[in-house]
Parts: sequence; structure tokens; C-alpha cells
Amino acid sequence: QVQLVESGGGLVQAGGSLRLSCAASGRTFSSYAMGWFRQAPGKEREFVAAIRWSISITYYADSVKGRFTISGDNAKNTVYLQMNSLKPEDTAVYYCAASPSGSFLWRPTEYDYWGQGTQVTVSS
Repeated sequence: QVQLVESGGGLVQAGGSLRLSCAASGRTFSSYAMGWFRQAPGKEREFVAAIRWSISITYYADSVKGRFTISGDNAKNTVYLQMNSLKPEDTAVYYCAASPSGSFLWRPTEYDYWGQGTQVTVSS
């Protein structure tokens, strides 16, 4: 059974940092792309970042570029999202997801597996 389990969310002041983790189990994800999405109340789920482990390429939404960093530990089947200079508008539930394709990674429909989400709240 494939599982993606996020952790590391919480409450932080604006300008602070958090690191999210996503532990994957149930299969090997080395050929997959791993992504982070977020969803704020009343808004659609939006792409944050993705990584293609096999070729070490990363992608970021413009809103987080320069502040967030996605990385992965293939041996541990774990992907991370380091979030710095957090803003109140970053407040959302953050989801980890796995995609068998390497294309259109900003589209939630490209992902087969999803975690349950972790809440990130940034206070002003």
C-alpha cells in the first residue's frame, strides 16, 4: 500500500522558516516526480514545487521562487520542502504528491498519490 506522510507543519511568524518532510512508502519512487501543493481555505489547490529525482531537476511556482527549496533523499524515499521568509499568504494545508510522469508537474491531475496534508500557518 502506497503512503505519503507529511510532517513539519505548524505556526510560525512572518519571516520565519519551516521544513516540511514527506515520507513515501509502499513502492520505490526513484523514477517518479515528487511535488508539493498547497490549498488555502476557499481557494483551489496550487502548485508549489516539484523535483524529478532521476535527473535532479526542480521546479517552483513564481510565488515561492527564491524562498522555498525542494530536495529529496532517494535512499530514504523522503522529499523535503524548506520554506524561508514565510509570509501570511503562505498559510495553507501543504500536500505532498507523487507523479509517474515528468511533464506538466504543476497540474494536480498528473499525480497518482497524495498525502493527507500538513497545516502551515504564518502569523503577521
